[in-house]
Amino acid sequence: MSLVLFLLVTMVPVPTAPQVATGTTGNVVRLGFIHCRDYQSAPITVGFRTSASAATIAVERLRREGLMAGWEFNFTIVFDDCIESEAAGKTVDLIEKNNVDVIIGPTMNQPTLAAFIVSNYYNRPIISWGLVNAAQLDDAERFPNAGIMSAGQRSLGVAIRAVLKEYDWNQFVFAYFTEEDAEKCVTMRNDLQVHFQQVVAYFGDIILAYSIQVTDISNDGMVAALKKIQSRGRIIVTCMKDGIGLRRKWVLAAEEAGMIGDDYVYIFSDIKSKGYVVPLLGGGERPAWIPSTGSDENDTRALKAFKKSIFICDMMGQGSIATNYTVFGQEAATYSGQLHDAVYAYGVALDKMLKAGQMQNYRNASAFMRYFPQSFVGMSGNVNINAQGTRNPTLFLISLDESGNNTLRATVYVENMSATFSPLYTDEGVMWASRKGNVRPMDVPTCGFTGTGCPKSFVEEYLIWVIVAAVVLFLAVLAAGSGIYFSIKARRQEIERLNMLWQIPFIHLHQINSKQKGKGEHSVRSLQSGTSTLSSRTTVSFKTETRNFLFFSLQRESDYEPVVAKKHAYRPRLDDEKCAFMRSLRTLDHDNLNRFIGLCLDGPQMLSVWRFCSRGSMADVILKATIQMDNFFIYSLIKDIVHGLVFLHGSIVGCHGMLTSKCCLIDDRWQVKISNYGLKDIRSPEMYEKKGG
Repeated sequence: MSLVLFLLVTMVPVPTAPQVATGTTGNVVRLGFIHCRDYQSAPITVGFRTSASAATIAVERLRREGLMAGWEFNFTIVFDDCIESEAAGKTVDLIEKNNVDVIIGPTMNQPTLAAFIVSNYYNRPIISWGLVNAAQLDDAERFPNAGIMSAGQRSLGVAIRAVLKEYDWNQFVFAYFTEEDAEKCVTMRNDLQVHFQQVVAYFGDIILAYSIQVTDISNDGMVAALKKIQSRGRIIVTCMKDGIGLRRKWVLAAEEAGMIGDDYVYIFSDIKSKGYVVPLLGGGERPAWIPSTGSDENDTRALKAFKKSIFICDMMGQGSIATNYTVFGQEAATYSGQLHDAVYAYGVALDKMLKAGQMQNYRNASAFMRYFPQSFVGMSGNVNINAQGTRNPTLFLISLDESGNNTLRATVYVENMSATFSPLYTDEGVMWASRKGNVRPMDVPTCGFTGTGCPKSFVEEYLIWVIVAAVVLFLAVLAAGSGIYFSIKARRQEIERLNMLWQIPFIHLHQINSKQKGKGEHSVRSLQSGTSTLSSRTTVSFKTETRNFLFFSLQRESDYEPVVAKKHAYRPRLDDEKCAFMRSLRTLDHDNLNRFIGLCLDGPQMLSVWRFCSRGSMADVILKATIQMDNFFIYSLIKDIVHGLVFLHGSIVGCHGMLTSKCCLIDDRWQVKISNYGLKDIRSPEMYEKKGG
């Protein structure tokens, strides 16, 4: 890479006569170069002194890659001084007098048109580069012998259309200047009005609403032009040469005209630009908001206005902002990379012909152009040459970040009439960071370009009716709010009432004493056989308290119901969900389930209260062993247990979880009822004990 930089910045004497470099021996390929010396921007962009060595570098690359082995390259260099008639004459001389095999150049639009016509007459290959961008040159039917290494105006038009569609802008205004570089913007104007209209017609989705030539470049002249634009568009595409600071003057005039609001977008479309930096003669660059004379008091205003703009450009043929930019950004001509790629592409195509055994036709443009399409990584970026011999360019969308840095936002790869927009951001808001809310502006403001397109607001039109409607709405909202409030209140009261059904106050539990026991001896059942299998009698002794249970008489208004209360050491927090579960648990009813009555939460110990089964548990019956149980009796007990479990499994309880013979109670009709179910949140923290009362 150091060799590249050395050769490109080394002073190359400008010859006054055709310069010929003859190959040594063997087969020779003769290349004729048409360079420009005395054009305004030539030293910076396509000057002979700062670009000629790129051709030599391309030949060296061909040799390193083993292409065109055994062939030498002969260079003949002439100058057209960017004059159309000179280009035509020099083209004839190169073909007739110097007998060249190919012409590399010219580097400007009008001279290139003349050279294309002449070389086409001789059917000799010609490859242009540099500042060539006129859409009329990109015509494979008219110039089947020509290749173009630079991006053209047609490609720019397709790229502009891709950017407009990406941001949903369907119409725009075009403003152009002829000051300093008349050929550039007149060509662009003609191409936009003719060839870009072809793009418009091809897609049918973009409108060029207004076009204006700015001839008065004074501040007042620019303000006047902007005022004409104000009533016709908000997306303003411009073309201007920036060597004398026209872009800075333009945005300052826009700021003075009050046209840098959030709804304005200025698109600087230029395929001879590096965005917000201006190349300087002799190397170096300066920001576009700083004049060539040095900083002044308007720099901050200009920078603020530039933040309302974006650039669509080719980075002056340098491929990207970060890579080749450093190499070619010093004294080398900005488009010298394209000269390198033109020579290299020609050599690659010749090598294809050589290997195909077609070298006898390499001077024949019709035969040569079939081998010219190719793709490679060149000094001007990725090079993709299509079947028409023109390059499919990659253009760049650039804007300023909040700190004023030149920032690449997207690439637009153009292939014929199609374009691929590839954003390099993840959030589009960075594109509009200088605008309120980082919101993308619209191509047509909500109220139109003059601000009068919006109808009167409904409030202004129907104020009295609005007031009446507001009062009615307020009353309706108040009534609805009151209804919702009382509905919620009633719902809460209902929930509280339902919760009271399973929340047993401790004062309603009356423990049975010995006196009551004597009087209530009828509750102490004897297990008397109701079948032939139960021939003996047994008695379950009445207990007032055991290790795990208490026996109470539950007061229900004027009645008393015997219940059994299981002791719980763990007192969980009962949220709304658990309370709803308790309400549902209390409603469970089945012949083989012992009825859950509720929880006693306000006593010295938490209790779960269940209906009392007078014959005790199945464990009691088995433990006494005084009852002879036949198979049918056992079957009946098992069937009751199964029915109870089936019901539990299909209910909200899901499963018992701790089923033992002590949980299977027997009532006075010898029916098994499963108890102690559904309280897993209370039982889980308690340690399971094998022995219980």
